[in-house]
Amino acid sequence: MHTFSGFASGSSKQVSFADQFFTELLPLIDDLVELKVTLACLRAFDQQNGWLKWATIKDLDNDPSLKDVRESISDGLAKAVRRGSILQAVSRTQETYLFANDHYGRAAKESIERGESIAQVPGVIANRPNIYTLYEQNVGTLTPMIAEQLREAEKEYSSELIEESFQAAVRQNVRSWAYIRKILERRAKRIAQGEQDEKSQRDVGRKWQEDLKKYRGK
Repeated sequence: MHTFSGFASGSSKQVSFADQFFTELLPLIDDLVELKVTLACLRAFDQQNGWLKWATIKDLDNDPSLKDVRESISDGLAKAVRRGSILQAVSRTQETYLFANDHYGRAAKESIERGESIAQVPGVIANRPNIYTLYEQNVGTLTPMIAEQLREAEKEYSSELIEESFQAAVRQNVRSWAYIRKILERRAKRIAQGEQDEKSQRDVGRKWQEDLKKYRGK
């Protein structure tokens, strides 16, 4: 029998699972490979930042905790997917993405199956912080209700305006989505009013030029 020397203290990385894993999911799993694959996926998810977390088949193939079941990973994953603990979505490029079966994972699976790339899925970090990342970094933990409000705001406002509004709230030390939303609304209104004023000025200038041409033509 191979023995375990004990948990290291100090710098060891910590992994957190939802209590439901122990109270609801674990009692259902009756296959060792399925359990190992499920744990490997949950650990991969937990090590990522942001509200949307995923893994790929390649991640599982390279996971040292699965080296003794390497030939059976696909079978264990298939069982985890049928169990409902892990969600699987295949992209247009035939890349397989794995998500936890939670609010965010279900939304991501739907997006991938609609034909969107992983970079297009709301919440994925691209070249700059998105609204979800900004919220987590500056306000707090995301909830499904807040995530839905952020999704709507992301559709309505530009990324630049969203970033500026978060920064303004942080400078005033008011870390509340309701307050940030008010800043967004006020700034968007000022921008819209400024565009209207600019258009009015252009219209006046155009009318003046037309009158000047008429005068010179006489």
